[in-house]
Amino acid sequence: MTDISTAPDTTPETSRDETVGAVRRTRAPEHCGWCGRRLGQSGAGRKRRYCGHACRQRAYERRSAVQRGGLPADAVVLSASELAALQDRLFQLRCAAEDIATAAREGAHAHELCALADELARAARDLERLR
Repeated sequence: MTDISTAPDTTPETSRDETVGAVRRTRAPEHCGWCGRRLGQSGAGRKRRYCGHACRQRAYERRSAVQRGGLPADAVVLSASELAALQDRLFQLRCAAEDIATAAREGAHAHELCALADELARAARDLERLR
């Protein structure tokens, strides 16, 4: 059995806390914390949380508004239009999945199923962006 404090660590997302000797896992966000765009690889230093200054500012404004409103820190606040857009994208995702299931039951050809699967993947990617 290998002692975790002396075992070499090959995981890039893991850092060693020298004072305690414990392994602390930190996961860098893969998407912008505001708009949901995929973040590119960052160089040395702290991992990026936002894709740009505008998204960082909008996130700060939202956090400040949540604090002023007395809501919990992890509260998610959506406007009525944002909620409607999210519901529309969820509906599109469900319809795309149902289309694949129907086509498979009806014996659709592989190229038709591939096209439907591509549409499902597109709908899922669009849904990843919450704002």
